[in-house]
Formats: sequence, structure tokens, C-alpha cells
Amino acid sequence: VLHSLHYFYTASSGLTAFPEFVDVAMVDGVQFYYYDSNTQRIVLKQDWMEQYTIREDPNYLERNTGIIQGNQQRFKANIGILKQRFNQTGGTHLYQWMYGCEWDDEDDSTDGYHQHGYDGEDFLSLDLKTLTWVAAVQEACTTKRRWDENKAQLQYFKNYYTKECVDWLKKYLSYGKSTLQRTERPRVSLLQRSPSSPVVCHATGFYPDRVVVFWTRDGQELHEQVDPGEVLPNHDGTFQVSVDLNLKAVPQEDWGRYECVVQLKGIEDISTPLDPALIRTNW
Repeated sequence: VLHSLHYFYTASSGLTAFPEFVDVAMVDGVQFYYYDSNTQRIVLKQDWMEQYTIREDPNYLERNTGIIQGNQQRFKANIGILKQRFNQTGGTHLYQWMYGCEWDDEDDSTDGYHQHGYDGEDFLSLDLKTLTWVAAVQEACTTKRRWDENKAQLQYFKNYYTKECVDWLKKYLSYGKSTLQRTERPRVSLLQRSPSSPVVCHATGFYPDRVVVFWTRDGQELHEQVDPGEVLPNHDGTFQVSVDLNLKAVPQEDWGRYECVVQLKGIEDISTPLDPALIRTNW
């Protein structure tokens, strides 16, 4: 299983309803802390993180708040620099930084990434294999050249993404094991808005998010007539996903040949036949 530790920083200017600076941390897609410039403090989002900071690392909040506040000031300055580079004055602008690492618990392989974005577009990213920066736009070339020359920083990043970040990921996985490494069985239902609408195979309440949902005909997976949706989070920490089946080319007498199949590691496949009696409708 591939595990991940992600940090998402967002700095903004010209937005009144959104904090100037936000930091979100996630392990295996589950948010475990949140910080913004309005409160100026880290809010822990998981009970196991509360326990971790109390028992194992009492200085965690103070130490990380200091780091984040330093980044907050840096990001505010960076937006000013980028506005100059792009010849911008007013308006709404966003500067984003995503970094983190992945670890495969089967083959022990790791990967890391460090990416900057500006106004919704890629700006600059680190290539860990060559230890060089990749400029996505002309305006990033000045920064790329300067950062490429900073060999000490590049070595620090190499160590951080291949070792330190992975160590933190393993630590969080261990501490949050009962939450992060649990399996929750999906509830599957068939839905249809109107007689001419697609039939939706809806799976919800599952964890982790690595579910596979597909339609079959005579036991063979369908690639046409289907419209898969993306996996979305529920408010309770579980996930949901829908896959539509277009029935326009399916005569009623053939419905019995179709099934929706839901697969999640650790549980048996859940097969739901395309049976009118099982479809919940709005009419």
C-alpha cells in the first residue's frame, strides 16, 4: 500500500473572505492539522494527534507554529515579488506550495515532491532525481538559476524528502494506526433521477479511499456506456464515489446481464445486479 504525507500552503492577496495564509497537513488523505493567519495557531484535527503531542512531543505545536509563521511572512513577500515578475498591480492572487513524500509499505520505495504554483498554474518544482529545479514558466527562471546554485539547500531537501519526511510519515501512521489503517466497508446503492437518466452506482462510507468501482456485462468490465466519478470525502472521514451507467443502448430484457462491482482491499467484492427492484428513484 502506498502511504503519503502532504503539506499544502496557500498565500493570497486581494481576497477578503479568505485568510491571507493557510497551511493544511494530511496523512493518507486525512487532514491532521490546520493553520491560518487569522488564528495564528495550529488546530489539530485528529484525536490521535492530540495524544501524540501530549505523550510523545509536547513541543510539537510550539515548534511547528514557529516554522509556519516564518513561512507565512516569506509567502507574503513572495506574492509581492511574483506580482512584479508578472507585471501585476491589483487583483486577486494565489501562491501555493505543495510538498511531501510517499512510502510503499510493500517494497519500501519512497518518493518526494516539492512544487510551487502561482495563480493556479505550475511555477517551479524540484526534480529529486537530478537535484535541479524545473521552471514551468519564463518568470520562474531567475529563481531556478539562484536555487540551482544553492547546493547545501538541495542536499538538505534530498535528505528531507528521502529520509526525514518518510520517518515522520511512518511515525504518524504508527500513532494513528487505529484510524489510518482501518477498513470500513462501503454501503452500495443504485440511484436513478428519471427513467431516461443513467443508473448511478453509489458507494459511500468506505475507508481508505483506495476503492475500485466498475460496471460489468456478463462478468466483463465495461469501458463504454460508463462515466466514473472521482472519490470524494464525507464529513465523517470516510469517502464516497459514483459511477454512472448509460442505459440508452440497453434493452430492459438485458438488464440482468449487468452488475456494479465494488472492490476494497481487505473485504470481499460487493456485486449489485442491475435490478429495477434495487434502484432508488426520484419519481
